[in-house]
Amino acid sequence: MNILVINSGSSSIKFQLIEMPSESLICSGLVERIGQKDAILNYKTDSVDIKQIESITNHTEGLQKVVDLLLDPNKGVISNTDAIDIVGHRVVHGGNSFSNITLITDFVKQEIEKFSPLAPLHNPNNLAGIVVAEQLFPKAKQAAIFDTAFFQTLPEKAKKYAIPNQLYNEKGIQVYGFHGTSHKYVTEKVLDYLKLETSKIITIHLGNGCSMTAVVDGKSIDHSLGFTPSNGLIMGTRSGDIDHAIVMYLVNSLGYSVDEVNVLLTKESGMLGLTGFSDLRDIENEAAKGNEDCKLALAMNAYRIKKYIGAYAAAMNGLDAIVFTAGIGENSNTIRQLVCEDMDYFGIELDISKNELRSKELREINLPKSKVKVLVIPTNEELEIAKQSFTLFS
Repeated sequence: MNILVINSGSSSIKFQLIEMPSESLICSGLVERIGQKDAILNYKTDSVDIKQIESITNHTEGLQKVVDLLLDPNKGVISNTDAIDIVGHRVVHGGNSFSNITLITDFVKQEIEKFSPLAPLHNPNNLAGIVVAEQLFPKAKQAAIFDTAFFQTLPEKAKKYAIPNQLYNEKGIQVYGFHGTSHKYVTEKVLDYLKLETSKIITIHLGNGCSMTAVVDGKSIDHSLGFTPSNGLIMGTRSGDIDHAIVMYLVNSLGYSVDEVNVLLTKESGMLGLTGFSDLRDIENEAAKGNEDCKLALAMNAYRIKKYIGAYAAAMNGLDAIVFTAGIGENSNTIRQLVCEDMDYFGIELDISKNELRSKELREINLPKSKVKVLVIPTNEELEIAKQSFTLFS
């Protein structure tokens, strides 16, 4: 069974074509920096490795370019679209409507659209990918897995806001959590690696969007993102945690409209607002040249992560391991070092030389004497989606 997995982020599309149940990877790739003139399209098979830099305006255009490569007579891996049995889609916000992978129907698409205001950088792009995939692969079954599913285990004390009860009971305003597919995947990997009867770990997903999860015995008990994927850590273009009164000040005193504030906090803030760059690679390069704004932004980014580590260690009353994953978490030795500096009180002691190494495998980067394991685990949301898609339809 050939399963095409489409994982749309806020500025990227990851994709893999996987044969199940063998879990054989047929091709993979990544479209990144969507919306910029220097967007990057990577496409890889056993015999082809392509990297193209071009303008890609939106996710629909990016997905069309992916499909064109899959069908290319010289570079492609399928002769026609009927070769795809299932298309599995990552969808960010499913509210409380979906706790498991589900067949995409008109109702499911309506629900994805309904929750779009709560995930404005993601759900519209997720839905666009579904609509395009339905057109391009008319005979394939379409399945959706929701980022919010992994966080159904959050206790009420962690997911409820201190606002009037009816907004929670009647309107569903609560912490939902995001990046759940990634957090679930790396949680399973670290539990298999540690082989502890009981475990307390913190998974740290760092990409253009960022989040952290406190996980006790494999179940999430707290999470940094909330009602929408906007709060918590400092992200590529999102502010993360901010005093809500600033919103009132922007509107009432500075003349911003509510829509303008939403754009400001989700598309113009975060690392972009601090430095003029949203891609951490650009920021690290500029910091190395002495750019003070970029150096400060990196320090602020790491400081926010440190605070959440402290909070979650307290919430779990202990800590066995922290896990870095996703594009920044896996590749930025700078961020990992800044996060782990001066954390010996928590038993976190980084091995600088191990931290600078690159690998596509799970690895420890802590000193032998470190009480807390510091792990880098490459996430594979696409494989997780393929496995769940296969289970749904087999």
